[in-house]
Amino acid sequence: MIRKRRVSVGWGLTVGAAAFGLSVVAFPSGVSATHEADHRFTVEGFVCGADGRGVPNTDVLVKDTKISYGQVVKTDGDGYYKATFHLHNDNLGDPILIEAGKEQKEQKVTFDPKDLETERKIQVHFGSGCVHDVGSPPGWVYAGLGAVGVAVGGFVGAKLIRSWRRQEQKRGKAQGKRKK
Repeated sequence: MIRKRRVSVGWGLTVGAAAFGLSVVAFPSGVSATHEADHRFTVEGFVCGADGRGVPNTDVLVKDTKISYGQVVKTDGDGYYKATFHLHNDNLGDPILIEAGKEQKEQKVTFDPKDLETERKIQVHFGSGCVHDVGSPPGWVYAGLGAVGVAVGGFVGAKLIRSWRRQEQKRGKAQGKRKK
């Protein structure tokens, strides 16, 4: 029995080690230095159509032209895009080219090199009318909270009305007894 336990522990360790190795290979982003705020620079924004609505599945090219590094990202269903770069303090002031459709914009890498905690990012929007605060919750959250508020208000109101009616009925019965 001791031998079986050793074998099962050995298999457990082997499987665990293999799973850990696979996770490091399959998910290398957890190992890269872009997880640190002082090594990460983010360009984000919205791409909108003439009607002011976000344009989904649009390719957005974001490129640091000084170091010739860029990436193409797609907008989500709301027209939002986000590209993250691995940059250092030496990259401060580098020109960034952002292109969505036929429109191009140029920005510079800006951040406080002494601040190693705050996320380094800029927002660049294309089109008009759909610029949202990326940090704020989406509109459906407010609509949901409003619906919950109306439901709670309706429930409390119904309870109050029932309570008032019961009190009126009790008063009516009490007054009926006095009249006799």
